[in-house]
Amino acid sequence: MTGDGLVRIRQALPTLRPAEARIAEAVLADPAAVVGSTINELAARAGASQATVVRFCRAIGYAGYPEFRIDLAQATSRREMEMERSNVAHGEINETDTAEDVVAKIAFHEARTIEETARMLDLAALEQVAAAVAAAPRIDVFGVGSSGLTGQDLAQKLQRIGLVCFASPDPHLQLQSAALLGPGAVAIGISHSGQTVETNHALGIAHERGATTVAITNFPESPLGQVARIVLATTARETQFRSGALSSRIAQLAVVDFLFVRVAQRLYEQTSANLKATYDAVQPHRLDGERKARA
Repeated sequence: MTGDGLVRIRQALPTLRPAEARIAEAVLADPAAVVGSTINELAARAGASQATVVRFCRAIGYAGYPEFRIDLAQATSRREMEMERSNVAHGEINETDTAEDVVAKIAFHEARTIEETARMLDLAALEQVAAAVAAAPRIDVFGVGSSGLTGQDLAQKLQRIGLVCFASPDPHLQLQSAALLGPGAVAIGISHSGQTVETNHALGIAHERGATTVAITNFPESPLGQVARIVLATTARETQFRSGALSSRIAQLAVVDFLFVRVAQRLYEQTSANLKATYDAVQPHRLDGERKARA
């Protein structure tokens, strides 16, 4: 299996056993050192056994330590080039940063979030979801907080091309709407952690009603990922000053855009006509539209 070893570790970390988690933390603390380490050396560094290292590698999707170390070397090399390119040491925002520092760090990390999400995205899963959405008589999107705002963005995009899509900001209305879904409908739950009770509950009800369930989450093995038939994984990292859903929101919006464009391509003629119709409907309500109408 190929991919970014560091991304896989961060996604799997909440589900790892304690001994495996110690290995994960040792790798994340100094990935460059691990690249040059034998399995014995990594086990000693983490205070674990060689067998635990092998189990850790398999838990994050690799056949064994050699395959993991090759992938980790590639990921580490990419990050070194990124940091050199960005000229921002680790990019953590602190209280002494200038406006220039903050802008540079956020721009760098958000660009990297989109690049990592695109690189790690399961394209076959994306195609499955796009096909299901394009054919669905109805789509419901569930989420709260910033994830709910992402859901509303997806809903308005799909509505503009003529699809029936709902994204209520009220969690109770989401539950009621989920209860009315059935086979052929699509339900999409959005949550960075995959631990949001309201979103998980709504997607669970949709699953029970026979809808095709989709999760957009940073943690595929989370409760939300478990209840979904298809998972579209993001790779955002939230830290102290970026914990206000900055990276997670950017990653979710990127996945929403990937999905929307693939759906629009499947419904190309309908999309073109409906985008024009919806544009024409709101144009008179813009200042430039009013001037053109009077001319």
